[in-house]
Amino acid sequence: MKKYILLIFMLTCSALGFSQVDFNQWFLPKSIRIDYFLTGDAKSQNIFFDGLSEEQYWSGSPNSLIDPFSYGSYKVEVKDKETGKLIYSRGFCTLFQEWQTIEEAKTTPKAFEQVTRIPYPKKPVIVEFFGRQRNGLFNSLYKLDVDPNSIFVVREKNVSYPVTQIVANGKPEQMLDITFIAEGYMATQMEKFKADVKHFYDYLITQEPFSRYKDKINIWAVESPSEQEGPDNPGKNVWNRTPVGSTFYTFGIDRYLTTTKFKSVMNVASNAPGDLVYIIINSSDYGGGGIYNHYNVATSNHKLSDKVFIHELGHGIVGLGDEYIDSDNENFYPKEIEPWEPNLTTLVNFDSKWKSQLDQSVVIPTPAVPENSDKLGVFEGGGYVEKGIYRPMMECRMRSNSPKGFCKVCASAIEKMLKYYTE
Repeated sequence: MKKYILLIFMLTCSALGFSQVDFNQWFLPKSIRIDYFLTGDAKSQNIFFDGLSEEQYWSGSPNSLIDPFSYGSYKVEVKDKETGKLIYSRGFCTLFQEWQTIEEAKTTPKAFEQVTRIPYPKKPVIVEFFGRQRNGLFNSLYKLDVDPNSIFVVREKNVSYPVTQIVANGKPEQMLDITFIAEGYMATQMEKFKADVKHFYDYLITQEPFSRYKDKINIWAVESPSEQEGPDNPGKNVWNRTPVGSTFYTFGIDRYLTTTKFKSVMNVASNAPGDLVYIIINSSDYGGGGIYNHYNVATSNHKLSDKVFIHELGHGIVGLGDEYIDSDNENFYPKEIEPWEPNLTTLVNFDSKWKSQLDQSVVIPTPAVPENSDKLGVFEGGGYVEKGIYRPMMECRMRSNSPKGFCKVCASAIEKMLKYYTE
């Protein structure tokens, strides 16, 4: 038994050692931004390169350069061109891959703006983008040679906005830095915007596991004024000029509030350090959106805004899947493949999910009856469908607005990500 424990310890140390990269050996404390387009239709996708630019901040942990989670519908890998050594990787999602699941994508090819930031390499690197296929495996989409000393790396600064640090707990590289962007706030409403940001932070630190990491979070507010108040709302024939072009009725869903102007989002966000970008929209309508390592959106003035805010952050920070039923998205998950999201399973590879946390007496699938309301189990219904996809508990913030917070599985996944950013 002791030999077995020692072996596990040695393997763990070996894996951790393999994943560690010396930031100062390979990178400078700033970013290279890669602009490109994701294009295609329901059955195909391509990447078309747009340009490179230098940005002043890199706020990620210098100790967590290789992504250990394998979350996301895409990933980027950066390798030293001379040696082939992997020096950075990161998973992410996009609005494009969601669009690929809707009816429009079957007949009308489109292009979506995309931005990926990587730490600024000291030497030439190869950047490779991968897309997760319907079978769950990653496939290479595009390779790009990046010379950090090239004259074609744009070095002019983006439009400048005032920035207020709402919460300051330490150096960005040691914290989870959340950059809040003002959207639909006019120039005379910036005090309201900053108060709204502080309100959301105050709510955030009442929620587990964020409450235990409140001294590990920095909050930044980028004061980007709009010409009119609120976002676009095609259903109400409202069209406003705002910094990042946010709109309700994404993919025809009235409450789905996003933007396809991702370059504009990142232009504004570049004014402050940030691991996560959160767009706060000055509206009393119900709505929001959250995309893993992409951006998060919530309105500020609805009675359920707090709960929408934290739900969307669950998507954005760790890629948690929706656990509710929604016929608009019922083809999102193939039933024969295990979802990568940590809080959903098709039971195809349940060993990789929360199976080890279950009590031996738990029945799989677990009946959704009152006596199981507080039990960790395997409850059918999630990922937008009633059958074939399972969630950890009867209720969770990723399922509805009624629970107090995240379930045990979701909270555990978030905590692992918080450690990744801050340790």
